[in-house]
Amino acid sequence: MKNYLDRCPVCDGKLYITSYTCEDCGSEINGYFEGNKFSKLSAEDLEFIEIFVMNRGSIKEIEKVMGLSYPTVRNKLDSVIKALGHKVSPDKSRLEILEMLDQGLISAEEATEMMKNL
Repeated sequence: MKNYLDRCPVCDGKLYITSYTCEDCGSEINGYFEGNKFSKLSAEDLEFIEIFVMNRGSIKEIEKVMGLSYPTVRNKLDSVIKALGHKVSPDKSRLEILEMLDQGLISAEEATEMMKNL
């Protein structure tokens, strides 16, 4: 679930933030402000990003922390990349899968599953 509205629930128009209020002194700032890419992500995606950063991008560590398989972690990462508005190159992913298989980082079964998901 998003904690940020970016589209009007009535007409589907683009929404802007028009006011900020300081919780300490009550000062208000008014204007037209756009949210950032990360504020548009779901709570699940934000949690994944936090785990990713805390584990310095090590997919093996993320597997352990989240109790997920390598292909599932990769799929979550690809999903976040897409949600941020970037393209995931399937050709590069195929090469990476083969390299990981060659290095013994994943099993043949995991490689097969990852290839199916491309």
